[in-house]
Amino acid sequence: MKHLSPSLAFLLATSSLLAQTASDITTAAKKRAGQGAYQWVSRTDYGSAGGGNSQMRLGPVEGWRAQDGLTLLKMSRGDTKTEMVVKGEKGAYKADGNWQAINTADQGGGGGGGQPNPGRTAARALRTFKAPTTEATELAAQAKDLKKEGEALVGTLTEEGAKAFMAWGGRRGGGGGPEISGAKGAVKFWIKDGVLGKYEYHVQGTMSFNGNDRDVDRTTTVELKDGGPAPDAIPDAAKKLVS
Repeated sequence: MKHLSPSLAFLLATSSLLAQTASDITTAAKKRAGQGAYQWVSRTDYGSAGGGNSQMRLGPVEGWRAQDGLTLLKMSRGDTKTEMVVKGEKGAYKADGNWQAINTADQGGGGGGGQPNPGRTAARALRTFKAPTTEATELAAQAKDLKKEGEALVGTLTEEGAKAFMAWGGRRGGGGGPEISGAKGAVKFWIKDGVLGKYEYHVQGTMSFNGNDRDVDRTTTVELKDGGPAPDAIPDAAKKLVS
């Protein structure tokens, strides 16, 4: 029987370990999703690049996901706070005390005085929204050189993955985006008792909007735990708009 060379045996063992590690992350994310309702907090640090206009920077996002996929989101961009409900491809947001359907065709731009427009903020959030368990699975698929460091699994993103997550994970259902160069990134995942509890990704590069370059140095951290929205947290008016 022919024996493998030590170098080939090492490469095969390493490849198997990486595949198993990525599989562990996917399994942990599916287990979290399979438990039904859960909640999370996502925070973004804009690092040395600053993230451009401070009034357009995304603040902490709080999310509560029910077993049927109905999701409540509370977020801020600059001084503007937005509350929205998402289910599938549909979304609604609260403005002036009333719930309104989100028009996903509402593109970019802000309100007066450089302030974000609530409707456009909600439209952008819906276009890019992915449940954390879905986002973590996509990050794992784009991760390479995965290894265990302390309590975390760490790795680097492929160039394709770094580009996608620089553009906030890409648009739901595809679509265009800014030109990106010099993209690189890193990922970390924390799994406890076989369930995904936290993940983090750091992306760097340059994005070009209409010929204007902007440096990106952004770290997003998402912490998950049990518990969906309270029974009365999502009013019937919002549910009807996304049903």
